[in-house]
Amino acid sequence: MYADLLFIGGPVLTPHGRASAVAVTGGRITAVGGADLRELAGPRTEVVDLAGRLLLPGFQDAHVHPVPAGLELSQCDLTGARTARETLAAVRAYADAHPGREWITGGGWSMEAFEGGTPTKELLDGVVPDRPVYLPNRDHHGAWVNSRALELAGITRDTPDPADGRIERTASGEPAGTLQEGAMQLVGRITPPATAADRLAALLHAQRRLHALGVTAWQDALVGNFPGMPDPSDAYVTAARDGSLTARVVGALWWDRARGAEQIPELVEMRAELSHGRFRAGSVKLMLDGVAENGTAALIDPYLDNCGCATANRGTSFVDAARLPAFVTELDALGFQCHFHALGDRAVRDALDAVEAARAANGPSDTRPHLAHLQVVHPDDVPRFAALGATANIQPLWAAHEPQMDELTIPFLGPERAGRQYPFGALLRSGARLAAGSDWPVSSPDPLQGIHVAVNRVEPGGSRPVFLPDERISLAQALTAYTAGSAYVNRLDDTGEVRAGALADLVVLDRDPFAGPPEAIAETRVALTYVGGERVHTAPDA
Repeated sequence: MYADLLFIGGPVLTPHGRASAVAVTGGRITAVGGADLRELAGPRTEVVDLAGRLLLPGFQDAHVHPVPAGLELSQCDLTGARTARETLAAVRAYADAHPGREWITGGGWSMEAFEGGTPTKELLDGVVPDRPVYLPNRDHHGAWVNSRALELAGITRDTPDPADGRIERTASGEPAGTLQEGAMQLVGRITPPATAADRLAALLHAQRRLHALGVTAWQDALVGNFPGMPDPSDAYVTAARDGSLTARVVGALWWDRARGAEQIPELVEMRAELSHGRFRAGSVKLMLDGVAENGTAALIDPYLDNCGCATANRGTSFVDAARLPAFVTELDALGFQCHFHALGDRAVRDALDAVEAARAANGPSDTRPHLAHLQVVHPDDVPRFAALGATANIQPLWAAHEPQMDELTIPFLGPERAGRQYPFGALLRSGARLAAGSDWPVSSPDPLQGIHVAVNRVEPGGSRPVFLPDERISLAQALTAYTAGSAYVNRLDDTGEVRAGALADLVVLDRDPFAGPPEAIAETRVALTYVGGERVHTAPDA
């Protein structure tokens, strides 16, 4: 039997070492070996000469938001701006280029561009005085608004903070222009909603971008009704049914943190209604806390203030820790995977406690819970991941010194707790399984950028000191997290490895990164991407 597709002439990364040729037939890998596979080349076989480039499994993103990312790319995209001046210039340019837009929306601004991470309404008023502006920051846990937006939302000095958020205020108590966490929705809920056509276009735009970066599958970390963010479920169902969804996708159904177990029957119905073709809605997203930069990541001990003294703030728990074990136990019994947002050490512990309760009540299961972000993990909790079978879902691009880390996080954590950040090495040494993702549009969706930081603990092209060098992991370990690790979390057990019988979800890089120094990993690019043996991306110079 001749192969449909044959890769020859370069290194192939397999679970057991290196090979030099791979044959694909009917969308699956049928043989992995050496020069002897050339005999499988027939008159209709597509032969790809690797020419020394590395062939490996397709990358999988275990925590990403493609539809919001795709929408932001078509709106006021501030991800490239590094200073306040650059950010304001980008807002002005977008507003000037779109005079007919009722609202200026988009986002992606960097907190470190503004003092204290909280820009003011007056700055926006200076560039867009006549139309409302609503711009989430890059981590999407805060939003910047102008005076017109505050006026339309009816937000004044007398408006109370919502239970799950905070209105930043001036010394006199007036709204300052930054809304944190749940307070974002005071304005976000009145912004013009994206249409179904907008959401589908955003998904397909994001899919092209992800395929170009070698991503063949992902877990969408928020599917459902969350105020201020579009529900991507209809876009996925449409694309899955018409065949335009070329990636394999797991949807994490949103756990409404204002409700309790009464929503579980609804999640069961959504799982059945939404799952179709290459889209499956088998996970549930539980956001347990916020982020450290605005003081809402849930910590065991209090945050420090500017003087290094303890405060009364231990962050925010969005789901009651006393009720969480019962929720997770019921979800686990129904076969749902629990996907936890857990940044602070208290949130991490709460999630692990809930998984432990589910294990005790239900016995061993194959629901594959995973904890995303893991910025601060208490040493006592590191070995619990392996013991409980909970996967550590890392976003490695964040594990480096950057202004936001040095100015808005480390001073408020203190040296001991800051030394526990993103403990990739410690987790691996304890026997934990790692998966990896980007949280795009929070940060770049490029797996090779994340792998670079996981290996070096320095930003690509960065000159700052190595961030906690003992937590560096090897290139092979980082690649495994982005392939087999995320495939495990996504329950795509016939992907994530180059082996006979696996689906032919494959990536060809433009070089072999193992052949160069670790400092050069980020220079690697994706040349070709395949899903089920079908080419979904070809780089211009491939």
